[in-house]
Amino acid sequence: MGRGIWAAAAIMAATSMWAHLRVHQTISIQRGRPTCARSLFIVLSVLLFAGGEAFADRRVALVIGNASYSHAPALDNPVNDVTAISVMLEGAGFQVLETRSNLDNMEMRRAIRDFSAKTRDADVAVVFYAGHGLEVDGTNYLIPTDAKLASDIDVEDEAISLDRLLRVLEPARSLRLVILDACRDNPFVKTMKRTLASRSIGRGLAGVEPNTSNTLIAFAAKAGSTASDGDGAHSPFTSALVKHLTAPGLDLRLAFGRVRDEVLASTGARQEPHVYGSLGGTTISLVPGEAPAAAIVPAPDGNSGNASWRDYEFAMQVGTKETWEAFLVAHPTGFYANLARAQRAKLLAATPAVAPAAAPLPTVSTASRPEPEARGKTLATRNTDSPVVRAKQKPAKETSSRAASRTRSPASSGCGYIRRAVAAGTAAGLDNGVGLIAYGRRSCGG
Repeated sequence: MGRGIWAAAAIMAATSMWAHLRVHQTISIQRGRPTCARSLFIVLSVLLFAGGEAFADRRVALVIGNASYSHAPALDNPVNDVTAISVMLEGAGFQVLETRSNLDNMEMRRAIRDFSAKTRDADVAVVFYAGHGLEVDGTNYLIPTDAKLASDIDVEDEAISLDRLLRVLEPARSLRLVILDACRDNPFVKTMKRTLASRSIGRGLAGVEPNTSNTLIAFAAKAGSTASDGDGAHSPFTSALVKHLTAPGLDLRLAFGRVRDEVLASTGARQEPHVYGSLGGTTISLVPGEAPAAAIVPAPDGNSGNASWRDYEFAMQVGTKETWEAFLVAHPTGFYANLARAQRAKLLAATPAVAPAAAPLPTVSTASRPEPEARGKTLATRNTDSPVVRAKQKPAKETSSRAASRTRSPASSGCGYIRRAVAAGTAAGLDNGVGLIAYGRRSCGG
């Protein structure tokens, strides 16, 4: 935004200079004077430079994750996947980033409709979806959280077709990209009634070839197969995407090739992502820059040697505010630090206000403590009395309290330790009737 404002201001200033110089040139020609060609060249250069900055690629993205289904088991990772992809795209310079989680039918349709207005003046448009997907008669559908899908005829009303998403992306000028982590084993397939015996319902998604150029559709698993939700913080597909998709200067076709290789390795060749569509002959990357060297694909057990990634996985499994703060101390910067801050902010937003904790009970120490001089004299006087006399001086209320306290469980209240401390303090002559020893006797006896 700041760069665009400065570029617009530069254009306005250069345009004004150009108008003045044109007037000066006309007057000079009429008077027979030479024109200032160098000044004209400088102004033209400013216009070209500022114009290129002002009209840089406009990038927009819609990111949706559905996990909490009303009529199907919940998925573990879509909401986490959405957070990771959103941070990745924001770092890649996307000016418009719409992130939504757990959308029902109407909410999902509204989000797609609103996003269509943002793609009309975009150069790059991306849609990422994580959740359940379904293929019926060769058409792919994304499933909102409130879908019942009692029969195959309901899918057109209760789900969102992939064709609708592709139509929304059509106005983008340079690149249209759809990423679907939606090939999970679908529970609706087992319960859905077929109205026509000839109607096919697939386990995964069906292969699709987009009608528009410079359009890619990436599936987490190739057509007809299913993808894993994963045992870690993210699905295997999303984990690979955040590592490779925004590598500076890396062409998208190579980036998705590395994603495929990593998913194959991490799932033991049980899941193979696939990309449909085509791009032109030029390099198209989400982040400009020099192409990086080939990345090392992690072993199937996920041990890639990346300390921040490994620590992020551990922190995600614990999932507490303190764990994320510890992670940020160890890894204060970088991509996973941004993810950790987002996870911590989500926990803080979801944590209700907690009432202040009650003041802790005073602890009892067996070590002798210095007493004021007056109290020391009282102790000295009390110590001259016989044990029988001291027993008579104890109030009756204390005796009844001790009897009641002996019925408590030492394991649950810690009274065993307190009784030993009371006995030791009494034997040392430290009982003045009003201090911690008296308090311990009233609480636990002894």
